[in-house]
Amino acid sequence: MSEMMGRSKDDTGKDKVSVQNTNGLIKPWKLLKKAVRGKAQKPNKLEVSHPPLEEEEEEQTGRKADSDETLSSRVKRSVSVVQNNLRSPTSFFSGKRPSLADGKQPPVVISTFKHHLDKKQWCEASQLLINKEKNLFGNITEEEDLSYDKEEEQKLAADYEALEKLVMETVVETLSISLQEVDDINESVSAHASALTSAVKVIMQEEEQDQMWKTSCQTVPSWRPCNWRKTHDSKLQDLVEERMNSSQTPTANQAEQSSIQTDVQNMGRQLKEDLLLVVKLVKSCYPPEMDICNFYAKLYHQVFSTRLRTIAESRLDDKDCTFLLRYVNECYPSIFQDPELASEINVESLGKLLPQELLVPLEKQYLDNQEAELKTLMERIVDNAVEEWKKGEEPKREDGCYVSHVAYDIIQFINDMVKAAKVIVGDLHKAQEITRPVSDSMQRYKVFQEDIIKQNKPNSTVFIKANLSWIKDFRYVLDKKSHLFQEEVQRSCLDVITNMKQSAHMYLLSPVHKNLKTQYQKLGTKDWLNNNEFDKLLLSIEKELQELQGPNQSCYQELIGQLHQEVTEEYVRRLLKGKVKLKDKEQQQDAYDTLIDDAESLHNLFKKMGSQNDWLKEILTKIAEVLRLQDIPAIQMEIAELRTAHPDHSEEHIAALLKLKNLKNQDRENITETALETMEEIPVNPDARNFFSRVPLKSEDQATCFCYKIF
Repeated sequence: MSEMMGRSKDDTGKDKVSVQNTNGLIKPWKLLKKAVRGKAQKPNKLEVSHPPLEEEEEEQTGRKADSDETLSSRVKRSVSVVQNNLRSPTSFFSGKRPSLADGKQPPVVISTFKHHLDKKQWCEASQLLINKEKNLFGNITEEEDLSYDKEEEQKLAADYEALEKLVMETVVETLSISLQEVDDINESVSAHASALTSAVKVIMQEEEQDQMWKTSCQTVPSWRPCNWRKTHDSKLQDLVEERMNSSQTPTANQAEQSSIQTDVQNMGRQLKEDLLLVVKLVKSCYPPEMDICNFYAKLYHQVFSTRLRTIAESRLDDKDCTFLLRYVNECYPSIFQDPELASEINVESLGKLLPQELLVPLEKQYLDNQEAELKTLMERIVDNAVEEWKKGEEPKREDGCYVSHVAYDIIQFINDMVKAAKVIVGDLHKAQEITRPVSDSMQRYKVFQEDIIKQNKPNSTVFIKANLSWIKDFRYVLDKKSHLFQEEVQRSCLDVITNMKQSAHMYLLSPVHKNLKTQYQKLGTKDWLNNNEFDKLLLSIEKELQELQGPNQSCYQELIGQLHQEVTEEYVRRLLKGKVKLKDKEQQQDAYDTLIDDAESLHNLFKKMGSQNDWLKEILTKIAEVLRLQDIPAIQMEIAELRTAHPDHSEEHIAALLKLKNLKNQDRENITETALETMEEIPVNPDARNFFSRVPLKSEDQATCFCYKIF
């Protein structure tokens, strides 16, 4: 009878200690056991697995029958309770058996450990084991005889081992599901998600039990601590390494790639697919505090980084070097830009795939190669231009204008290569290093233009006109896209471009000034004042302007604007030479009228041809005002305004202008002194332009009218 009370059948059919009814069976037996041993103690809260044999019960009961009747009666009552429970097995489980309408009872379903395993109910199975563990070890002290518990302890340890194996298998099998299956949300995926959720709960439960046993004063089971969380992390580490190291068949577009490129791309593809699976399926099975998405991402990142380190430490050819840098700096970060991954994974905490000490030599190899390639391309472009000129060919024309594609081709290469280098090395400042040869190529083209001017072949003029277009284009790039160049390269190229533009303008405009020299000589003379010689000059200028056509529209406008300024400078220079004396108010008024008419006519002509230098007209009108005015303070104010607009209006220019009015020396000195003092009190005008510094006051023998310092 006692054996029936103490043991029930386990999942395998073997006898197993019953732990279902502590109130009806175990506690009375423990009271009886302690009474027999002479130990008057309170009943234990936890169950004891093995009840005594029937013979031992009879022997002990017989010896104590006379001395302890009260205890005997209590035992009898407990035995009666146990017998009742045995008649109704469902009383060992929670709740009562429900009655059906016809009075029949439903079949009894006993949730055993094996039953939970078959249903993949890991959490429930774990709870059964935890309950058995508590009952077996809950109040055991060293003084108590544990020999009868060893078999149950071994069985419980085996059950824990079996459960751990199944739980960990569930965890690692997760990534074997395809993304397509997850998106389809089939029953298999749902079942696996349920099993994984249960497995994770088991791991957390066992972690809690580990912590509880650490602080317990009772005898600790041999399997504690289980450290299932640590095992879980280790299993995932092994899983990630296995998936990243598994060989994959190259895709069709990888056929011509190197083995390194194929290997890296396949690892990246595996990483992305697995992390998407983690986000879509695995995340929901874990509690938020485990941060499983970032945990997986860290594992994949570490494995990937280790593999790439090995590759980077080997000697790579230029193609593999470029590929590896691009993958680290562009392709890999782009994986985590996927919206589903970006919202769950902290990319910054992962860091770079390769450390700086391995990236630096790869970057140097790549940048040196790109710099050499850019230099070769630019030299080839310049060589082609030189060869065309030597053969006597003319530049191409587009919309009737001569154009040069030298700048366009060079700029295109620079822009594309720097842009690509920025992405590949991940740093614009480093990418700019490849533009160092640009300075040398520009200097070489400058020498080429000088040869064109010096040799002055029949096709030289059209080549220079074509050069104006690429000079303008290149200057635009240097000014507006300065991020493409290192600072010293930009500064050097701007100097070369400025010098080339000056040389080109001078080459094209010098013949014009030479042809206008005869008309220039009439300016500021009596013939100019009395016979309106300026109309002849305008006709000659208009004729020369037709000869300057050929550059594209914007370059032609700049060239015309330059000629507009130079003609105005020559006009002022001739006027201030003082070949005519304006002795009285009437002559000064005539000079005023002539100067105003000339300023208007000159302005209209050049504006019609495309010049945008409207400010040149104001210089002539202000000089005309000085010639007209008779009041000394008014003259002083006008000169002060002229000097404010043009700070390079020197004392010598003021003196020459006042001398033209035929003023007394004392008046000229007073006006000049006052004008200079006034200038010191007036704030600097941010819109002021230099003009008079380009109007030297020298004798005609020392100055030439067609050689200028071009800005």
